[in-house]
Amino acid sequence: MSHENGNLEIERKFLIRIPDSAWLARQPGSRCAQLSQTYLCSDGTGSRRVRSWTENGETVYYRTVKRQLTERTRIEEENTVTEEEYLKLLRERDPERRTIEKTRWLLPYGGHLLEIDLYPFWTHQAVLECELQSEEEDFAIPAELHVIREVTEDRRYLNSSLARAVPEEDGSD
Repeated sequence: MSHENGNLEIERKFLIRIPDSAWLARQPGSRCAQLSQTYLCSDGTGSRRVRSWTENGETVYYRTVKRQLTERTRIEEENTVTEEEYLKLLRERDPERRTIEKTRWLLPYGGHLLEIDLYPFWTHQAVLECELQSEEEDFAIPAELHVIREVTEDRRYLNSSLARAVPEEDGSD
């Protein structure tokens, strides 16, 4: 969805138990990528980051700026950059944040694309995100994915927050 200042990103986010990778790999249309995400020092334009995305042995680099509108909606401007531009932007890294490494599963389901992020700092939980066309839009999560709880409005689970501090694993069911 477009906005005069970029694209609107409307998403909901859930803490889930780590799913079985063999099950994920068997799902029609599923893909897996390795991501490395580094947050940059603020320049007043919003949350800035660079990301390397490696899938099937090929790496693409991105520069992204996000500005929060509501708990579920942000304006997102994302562009591909060359490896040289990516390495230059890394010099602007925010020293207070670690680089986030994660494995991302992309799972088409019920007309939506579910993104499941597996992080090396958690052994029992992962984060599932679903981008929507509106804040009220319904979507389905496969029964094989065990939702612990919704964390859309819990800022501790934003990647920019995880780069600063990682919440303990959630023991609830």
